[in-house]
Amino acid sequence: MHHRERRRDVKDEIDPADLREGLTHAQLKTLAEMEHFSWELRWVRRPMFAEPVPMVFDRGRKRFVVIRPDGTIDEEPDLALRK
Repeated sequence: MHHRERRRDVKDEIDPADLREGLTHAQLKTLAEMEHFSWELRWVRRPMFAEPVPMVFDRGRKRFVVIRPDGTIDEEPDLALRK
């Protein structure tokens, strides 16, 4: 019995403008500065009744940071990521 592959490349489906929606001016400014140094906004967690949490990865995707609503960078966020 063969199973059809249902997984898709998520990057192809996500519109970068949609990821930025709801981010504060300070977050967008920090993100623009980080993108200048090859960091990439990969996804945004949107917890209910809370500010969006943008997750930004370095060029090699070995390290990630969170941009707080005030535009500061949290280099050691308390988030668990799947491997």
